[in-house]
Amino acid sequence: MNGREAMLGRIRSALGVTSQEIARNATIDDRLRRAPAGVIPAPAGVTPAARVALFTRMAEKVFATVARVASPEHVPAVVAEYLRSHNLPTAIRSGDDPRLTRLPWKETMIELTRGPSAGKDPVGISHALAGVAETGTVVLVSGADNPTTLAFLPETHIVVLRASDIVGDYETAWSAVRAAFGKGQMPRTVNWITGPSRSADIEQTLLLGAHGPQRLHLIVVG
Repeated sequence: MNGREAMLGRIRSALGVTSQEIARNATIDDRLRRAPAGVIPAPAGVTPAARVALFTRMAEKVFATVARVASPEHVPAVVAEYLRSHNLPTAIRSGDDPRLTRLPWKETMIELTRGPSAGKDPVGISHALAGVAETGTVVLVSGADNPTTLAFLPETHIVVLRASDIVGDYETAWSAVRAAFGKGQMPRTVNWITGPSRSADIEQTLLLGAHGPQRLHLIVVG
């Protein structure tokens, strides 16, 4: 018996159960199958426009920058302008997400490479699954399309997000993740990113880029 089995055995003994109770197991299976929603706070922006406005305001409050574009085709030009304005290299790295790789990068000076970052890429770009208006958070799921390393190793992280994917609260964002992957098919990692990396551990002085990207630029499409 390993440590985990011993611990669970002591819990079962304390509760007076054997793990074989039919009614109890049926209740657990039903709850896992239905995944009932918890308490959801008051709506954060009752209209799509209000949610985008709140998302932008909250993201900028935590030191992210936000740009708006009408359609995906405008993303490369906006990225190029951002890189120029911050004197950053034109080489960026993305995963295999077709929503990014199919964009007209060749119309700019940007050199787009693909794959996980080994820590030497100055700029990474990802596509978010969802955004949360109440906190200005972007939700990224791991995988070949959007490797987690791109969200943490480059000093500058650019995230593309569809306006229609911005929801009011965390609970709705989790529902979007479940809807995208389905039961038993969840991604290995779901990263919730609110602003660039920062810390005030030393003398309460805020330092950006303490444990990850120094800059977070969000591009909202639509």
